[in-house]
Amino acid sequence: MTATATEQLPTLVIGAGPVGLAAASRLLERGIEPLVLEAGPAAGAAVRAWAHVRLFSAWGEVTDPSAEKLLAPTGWVKPDPTTYPTGGDWAERYLQPLADALGDRVRYGATVTGVSRAGRDRIVDADRDTQPFVVHVEYADGREDRITARAVIDASGTWTTPGPAGASGLPALGERAAADRITYRVPDLNDPAVRARYAGRRTAVIGSGASAFTALATLADLAKTGDGKGTKAVWILRRGISGSTFGGGTADQLPARGALGLAAKAAVDQGYADAVTGFRTEAIERDGARLVLVAEDGRRLDPVDEVIVLTGFRPDLAFLSEIRLRLDERLQAPVELAPLIDPNQHSCGTVYPHGHRELAHPEKGVYLVGMKSYGRAPTFLALTGYEQVRSVVAAIAGDLDAADRVEITLPETGVCGGAGLFDAPDAQGDDADGCCAPAPELIQLGAATTVSAPARTEEAPSGGCCGS
Repeated sequence: MTATATEQLPTLVIGAGPVGLAAASRLLERGIEPLVLEAGPAAGAAVRAWAHVRLFSAWGEVTDPSAEKLLAPTGWVKPDPTTYPTGGDWAERYLQPLADALGDRVRYGATVTGVSRAGRDRIVDADRDTQPFVVHVEYADGREDRITARAVIDASGTWTTPGPAGASGLPALGERAAADRITYRVPDLNDPAVRARYAGRRTAVIGSGASAFTALATLADLAKTGDGKGTKAVWILRRGISGSTFGGGTADQLPARGALGLAAKAAVDQGYADAVTGFRTEAIERDGARLVLVAEDGRRLDPVDEVIVLTGFRPDLAFLSEIRLRLDERLQAPVELAPLIDPNQHSCGTVYPHGHRELAHPEKGVYLVGMKSYGRAPTFLALTGYEQVRSVVAAIAGDLDAADRVEITLPETGVCGGAGLFDAPDAQGDDADGCCAPAPELIQLGAATTVSAPARTEEAPSGGCCGS
């Protein structure tokens, strides 16, 4: 196929989440026809899965300017930019109207199963860059399709591939067998059936990010109610507790994110949660109807009724196996982007603005954007994804001046850290005393404090404050 003919093909966008739909609106703005494939039955399917969770980014930070222009003729009214939506609000009041405005350019129930170059598998070099992309799709009704595209923007997120309880990155021994008592999402305690599962029970929460903070805060709220008396959380931390454990607090430029960390701290201070530090889960064993967590050093915790695993997410790269990607060996993020977001190297919340050059791969015309571009790194913001696709679409259109321009300022967090340097006692500074004791320790923190319920969100899903 000639270059001119290839340019007449649509650019395929995988995922109708916040960043995928923003990419489609940017493409239309540039006169490039988009085709969005969404595996779920509606726009923002992953976001809808945590509809009960409130974002810590306000409305003014989770809508894309290009999308707003596309929505304007439909009579859409932008919500108050100073208020905080839930995932359900985000999906119903912004994502679905945006998808509706795109019309039949969005296909639902369409799962991408493979991406390659036409007539070229991964190892073939001859005329590779001149060939269009072929995308294999399976629809919910069982049909299969083969779509040809000029470029592919993968905004499929990481929601479907959560991290396991096992500290090694593999499921703990017995984790799969205990699946009936384990969840990998923040539970919706407004749902009566879900509420009954945790009310008056002892629940282990594994993880140290915003999702874990949300779970601790909601379980503490449950414990304060009449039907939740006796509810107790056991917070499992692989490392110790330092001044940065609960995030930026009042220093965070996203106030609701700072408040979320303070609410988690209050849950511990007030005795609704016990923190167990230095505990790296190796096995989950049955003890009658309850579960016992066992650490790598052989320590055993008292039995719990439920386990909530919130250890982050990872990208699904299986359907890209015939595409030549260049990913960081640790984060599974594009190699040029990885140093900017790597928690093994950074102990602050700043992420430098980035675009098509940091997201490029040896396979020209393929871009991973949104949460998926971050691989296993946390703390992705929707604003980051919107800037990514603005730059990527400009590059696809051949406007490198616009593609290289930076048009975003990201809010900073006061303090944060990752699993790398923070495991080293000498990397934690003045707040590190006693933080990384190898033996699990059951502790409560400080004097009792009162913190009102904050706006909450999941930090890592292909949605949350983030999006895909």
